[in-house]
Amino acid sequence: MKLALVFLSWMVCLVLTACGGGSTSTGSPMSAAALLGQDIFKDTRLSGSGRMSCATCHDPDLGHASPFDTPVALGGVNLDLPGLRLPPAIRYLRYNGAFSLAADGSASGGFFWDGRANSLAEQAGGPLLNDHEMANASVEDVVQKIASAPYAAKFKQVFGADIFNDPQVAFDRVRHALARYQQEDGDFASFSSKFDAVNAGRAAFTAQELRGLAWFSRADKGNCAACHPSTRPDNAPAALFTDFSYDSLGVPRNSAVARNSDATFFDLGLCGPVRTDLSARTELCGAFKVPSLRNVALRKRFFHNGRFDNLRQAIQFYVTRDTQAQLWYPQDPLGNVDVYNDLPSLLRGNVNVTEAPYNRPRGQSAALNDSEIDDMVAFLGTLTDGFFAP
Repeated sequence: MKLALVFLSWMVCLVLTACGGGSTSTGSPMSAAALLGQDIFKDTRLSGSGRMSCATCHDPDLGHASPFDTPVALGGVNLDLPGLRLPPAIRYLRYNGAFSLAADGSASGGFFWDGRANSLAEQAGGPLLNDHEMANASVEDVVQKIASAPYAAKFKQVFGADIFNDPQVAFDRVRHALARYQQEDGDFASFSSKFDAVNAGRAAFTAQELRGLAWFSRADKGNCAACHPSTRPDNAPAALFTDFSYDSLGVPRNSAVARNSDATFFDLGLCGPVRTDLSARTELCGAFKVPSLRNVALRKRFFHNGRFDNLRQAIQFYVTRDTQAQLWYPQDPLGNVDVYNDLPSLLRGNVNVTEAPYNRPRGQSAALNDSEIDDMVAFLGTLTDGFFAP
């Protein structure tokens, strides 16, 4: 027992030494463009329904993640059109970059679950024109609404008296303002969790949280840090808990997603159906963006298709996906399990089965037991913003 405690202390020291601390917020006021972005972000009038804003799907009280109990949001002019994917959390994205493919074919960066946008500004324009989201008819439609908004005079003051004469230029300024808001508002990257407080010497982990950090980090246990590093990257003041990479996890099909009522339809992430430029890269099919785990304990749904509705269950899936596949996938009367059933059979070889904890065959013990999963949940709870004021 003493040896185990020594190991846990060593592990935390190793992680915290690398992480640093502090906040991106300087306390200085936001720019005029960012303040406009704040107005636009919250404005429900900028939708076909008049009832949906950016904040509708990205709730500040939930780490700017989806507030819905359902796996996808309902949008459109009557708020009755279901989306395809869970609205992603958008905090800490100011440290993300453009989409790229490395020489070995691995993907990183980009915005949305499939990385199809290369900047915050490009991402911001998508929902405004998406038929299943804010459902504006055109760029001109959006700009008309901005021109009649209470902040229209401020928009002209910041971007020019004639800004509304060219709808495309005005729409680009709308996207720019939304991006500046996410880049400048400290709430989008406050680094104010208990994890950050521990790094700053202002708090201490409980014994359970400390154990959870060990299971999170160890390559033979959760191995979460392989994609969700707890160490500080070069471009941020503290750990982001994502490497902005992509992975194919074989998440079970979610029958609550309307498009899945068609048995021939498959959401293939990087290679379609929303993104089309990589459709020929079949080795990328089924891969989705690795999200940050900051504020993960606040989320109501998990994974791109919202298949799981609580954090403990999501972790249990990670560690028992193959050891107890019958827990997650359909099983026929003969006991055959239809694993990775949200991918066509010819693409199921793309699923990650080489890295821990996915590398354990059926019948083998899982990488984490129930008690260790509880420890992990406790540790992930320390990543929630608002524990202290940096």
